[in-house]
Amino acid sequence: QSESLVVCDVAEDLVEKLRKFRFRKETNNAAIIMKIDKDKQLVVLDEEHEGISPDELKDELPERQPRYPSAAGICYKYQHDDGRVSYPLCFIFSSPVGCKPEQQMMYAGSKNKLVQTAELTKVFEIRNTEDLTEEWLREKLGFFH
Repeated sequence: QSESLVVCDVAEDLVEKLRKFRFRKETNNAAIIMKIDKDKQLVVLDEEHEGISPDELKDELPERQPRYPSAAGICYKYQHDDGRVSYPLCFIFSSPVGCKPEQQMMYAGSKNKLVQTAELTKVFEIRNTEDLTEEWLREKLGFFH
């Protein structure tokens, strides 16, 4: 008998926070780290950070903790080639090598739900938190013109 795929709902207050987060007026980087509450089967807020760089965010993501893959949203100050500056909300899903398959499945399904619920458009995946650098993020954002 196969386990049915659990897709977690997104906690109401997290949806609200992500909505506000996207339209924040501050001009520094900020990040929200999310996790899954297995008992409630909800995606919930884990930590918030102000004035954080992608490289600092990397240190906040759980490095292969048996805990789980993790997800983070970062509002990133992005300077376009033509000089314009925008603050896109980037959603980064980190699914480290060595996570249990059922955790990855649960996260993958819940990730899609989160992306739809919060209307996220810039969604990136990393296998290794080491890959999360300013350069990497800028390169990824370069594809969105």
